[in-house]
Amino acid sequence: MLLRVGSLGMELALSITSMQRKEVNTMKIATSILAGVLFIGTMGAINSAVAANEDTEKVPLSADSYCHEKFPAIRGRTLGTDDPTLKDADTGDVIDFYGPCNESPTGKDQQWEQQLEQQHRYQSDYED
Repeated sequence: MLLRVGSLGMELALSITSMQRKEVNTMKIATSILAGVLFIGTMGAINSAVAANEDTEKVPLSADSYCHEKFPAIRGRTLGTDDPTLKDADTGDVIDFYGPCNESPTGKDQQWEQQLEQQHRYQSDYED
């Protein structure tokens, strides 16, 4: 008689353990799906925020009037002219600038820096 009670207890323990494992697996799946949805939502929000910033973005870094700016590069054929124009924002050619907040995307400093970058790129691509 004692053997039947022991095996009944063992069967009960195994069925509870099996049920708990199913619940754990269900929770793991639900957690993974939730994490995926949150990740995709965050990426969409970041992409929308980046696309909505028009041509320039200024983020003050300190009270000393230094900013982190992002703006399109100057078109290559207008570099060094009196009327430089910026590339379209959707080209992806973006200048990531850290410096004074009053920096102009088409100012003489930016023209000089971008000309210098263009020369360096030419030298590394075409000269030995």
